[in-house]
Amino acid sequence: MRILFVGDVVGSLGRDMVSEYLAKLKEKYRPNLTIINGENAAGGKGITEKIYRQFLENGAQAVTLGNHTWDNREIFDFINDAKYIVRPANFPDATPGTGIIYLKVNQVEVAVISLQGRTFMPAIDCPFMKADQLIEEAKRRTPIIFVDFHAEATSEKQAMGWYLDGRVSAVVGTHTHVQTGDERILPGGTAYLTDVGMTGPYDEILGVEKEAVIKKFLTSLPVRFEVPKRGRVQLNAVLIDIDNKSGKAVKIQRILINDDHPFFS
Repeated sequence: MRILFVGDVVGSLGRDMVSEYLAKLKEKYRPNLTIINGENAAGGKGITEKIYRQFLENGAQAVTLGNHTWDNREIFDFINDAKYIVRPANFPDATPGTGIIYLKVNQVEVAVISLQGRTFMPAIDCPFMKADQLIEEAKRRTPIIFVDFHAEATSEKQAMGWYLDGRVSAVVGTHTHVQTGDERILPGGTAYLTDVGMTGPYDEILGVEKEAVIKKFLTSLPVRFEVPKRGRVQLNAVLIDIDNKSGKAVKIQRILINDDHPFFS
C-alpha cells in the first residue's frame, strides 16, 4: 500500500496547487491512496462542500480536518453525509461527523484516523486514549492504519508517534504548517513525520500575510490575519509505503514543491 498525504491546504492558492499538481504527483509516484488535510481550505479557516467535492474530483480519497473544522458554518450542513471526511476523533461524542473511516483499495482496507492534540490547543478529549479505542476497533478489520495527528507541540507529536509505534502504519503531524526533516520509520514499524507542512502561499507566514504577523509581534496589538490570493506557492506532502500483510511501513519520503524546489515529473 502506498499512501500520498498532502499537508494543510490553505486558501485558494493551496487549492490551485492541488488542482495543478495532484494528478502529476499521482502519475509520478503511483499512490494507491491519496489523503488531503483540508481544514484551512476555505479562506484559511474551515472547508465547504464544494471544496470537499473538488478535492475528491482532483483525486483524493479522504480529507482530514483539525481545529478549524467548524470555522465555516456550512460544515454542519454536510459533514454527516460526507463519508470521506475525517474530523478529529477526540472531539466530544456528540460532535457531528466521524474520526475514523475505512477505505478499500484493490481489496485491501485502510483505516484513516484524525486526532487533535491538547497542548496549546483547545481542551478536548484525550487523543491518546481515543487512539487506543480506535486502534482496537480498526485492528479487527485491517492492519493498515494511518493517523493524522493535528497538534501544536512537537513534543506531543513525538509522544504520539512513540506511543503508537508498532500499532499503526503511520503517524503524520499537521497544523504547524512547516515541513520538518525528521521523517523516519520507528523501531516498531510505524512511519513518522512531525509535520508534513502546508500547501498554499510560499512567501507568507504559515499561509497568512506576513505583514500582519510581523505587526502583531512588534506591537502585541490585535490584527486581522488574511490569506493572500496571489503570489508564489508551495505544496508539501509525504509518501509512505506499507506492507499489506503486517501493516508496517517500509519507506517514507517527504515531498516539497516550490520555486526553490521545482517539481520534476
